[in-house]
Amino acid sequence: MKHWIHQIDKTTTAFQATFGDLTTEQLNWKPNPSTWSIAQNIDHLIVINQSYFPLFADLKAGKFKQPFIARFGFIVSFIGKTILKAVQPDNRKKITTFAIWEPTESKIANDILLRFSQHQDQLKQEIDAAKDFIQQGAVIYSPANKNIAYTLETAFDVITTHEVRHLEQAKEVLALLQKEAMA
Repeated sequence: MKHWIHQIDKTTTAFQATFGDLTTEQLNWKPNPSTWSIAQNIDHLIVINQSYFPLFADLKAGKFKQPFIARFGFIVSFIGKTILKAVQPDNRKKITTFAIWEPTESKIANDILLRFSQHQDQLKQEIDAAKDFIQQGAVIYSPANKNIAYTLETAFDVITTHEVRHLEQAKEVLALLQKEAMA
């Protein structure tokens, strides 16, 4: 658990340090219509991570219903490893996100970094509150599809790795913005 908390802190600090001095216009700048802005990358992380919170709440309340597929450990393991591999920052293959995880807006207020930082604090609390379920090897499903099941441990691996992936994507947008400003 400490490695997730450390990674969340590291990622949060990197977002603040890299993008904290940008204007609202710079945060929302897009190199083309099909590429997310820096702010959209950040908003997407908040949206996707928060979509897990009701599952975590149901788990803690004893109301979580495991998906049928959770009975098959080899499938759960395979799905988890596949998703984790897909969200690696060095995986250059573009992934289309589920509609529920699209950024909420196209023009995002400049408080997005503050909201992200606050969200990250909540995410760390969720991880801490889930430690018993992690140790028990709890299996959850994706908020986007109940047939996509993986362990809670893998979910936190995916969440923290996915954040780094979008940090790198946002840095790429910043580099393009800086290049255009010099042109």
